[in-house]
Amino acid sequence: MDAESIKGVTAGLVVLVVLDASGPAGHPELERGFAAAAHRILGDLVGRGAALGWVEPPSPDEVARLLDHVGGAVRAGDAALRVACLDGRVVGLGYWLRYARPTHRPHADLEKVAVDFAFQGHGVGRALTAALIEDARAAGIEVLTLDARGDNAHALGLYRSLGFSEYGRLRDFVAVGDRRYDKVLYMLDFRR
Repeated sequence: MDAESIKGVTAGLVVLVVLDASGPAGHPELERGFAAAAHRILGDLVGRGAALGWVEPPSPDEVARLLDHVGGAVRAGDAALRVACLDGRVVGLGYWLRYARPTHRPHADLEKVAVDFAFQGHGVGRALTAALIEDARAAGIEVLTLDARGDNAHALGLYRSLGFSEYGRLRDFVAVGDRRYDKVLYMLDFRR
């Protein structure tokens, strides 16, 4: 994508709720191709070294299982899934999941926000994350948490700018081959 065509990305960006508690949210054409688009984005980013929980790019089956899990949680009211589209193309996705333990039920973890490499730095991740924050607030979540790899300065800056604060850091916790990275723990407390 050239610089001219990317200028207006945020103006034409649509952030959709792909699923809600009743099922597909009015976008069956997106629903059909979503697993393949998610696999394309996640596989490419992991292949480029992104910290998304995999060391090697996930298989289509792994991504399909992940989406099935998230979809089930959304239908149960325990998650939110958002997708960013531009001209009908999926360019990003993100989701949060409510904690399963009964003592942690009022809380959720922002599990993943992933933006197509060609669209990074143009507000897509911000739009997805802001929408997910509002979904969590509307669902009655009290504290939204996340963790990020310590070398991901761009993501950490984004989260801080949206109100998250660091509450912990595990030094050299993430192992990728011989390399070690900090795991940074962030939270957004809606009780304040």
